[in-house]
Amino acid sequence: MTDSLFFDSDCISAFLWVKKESILAQLYTGRIVIPKSVYEELSYPRIAHLKARVDKMILEKQAWIEAIEIDTKEYQTYYKLTVLPEEGSVVIGKGEAAAIVLAQSRGGVIASNNLKDICFYVKRYGLRYMTTGDILVDAFQNEIITEEQGNLIWENMLARRRKIGANSFSDYLLSVC
Repeated sequence: MTDSLFFDSDCISAFLWVKKESILAQLYTGRIVIPKSVYEELSYPRIAHLKARVDKMILEKQAWIEAIEIDTKEYQTYYKLTVLPEEGSVVIGKGEAAAIVLAQSRGGVIASNNLKDICFYVKRYGLRYMTTGDILVDAFQNEIITEEQGNLIWENMLARRRKIGANSFSDYLLSVC
């Protein structure tokens, strides 16, 4: 895969909280896109350490910030997703919406764990997505982590209240193989 990955807050935070953003850098350097609204969410004072980790990724050119400009078709779609959804649709978070809009308009992949929130739009716009689990599987298949390391990372993510699906990385591996 060579497409950019557009991260929502939850997915990038799963790696930032456990200090494993290096996995993202090893797999996807130069393809990691942080929507501006996600960056702003990571800028809250109580989680300044997460923003500092993203800033380091940006400084090292492993990732970059992408904005949605006002008065564009992208912004109109973003507004529909976050403020005024079409009939039969629901309002979703700014980070998820930005990832969806940017992936749709720029031809990339959404990196999100919030499948409940994004599934409707993924289907509607014919988008591809990855979860934290999928990224860890990619790291495992590329021999960046072992299954044991994956289990430890998974356990640490769960301890940080990340909602990533299965009870362990091993369980997740069994569900995708």
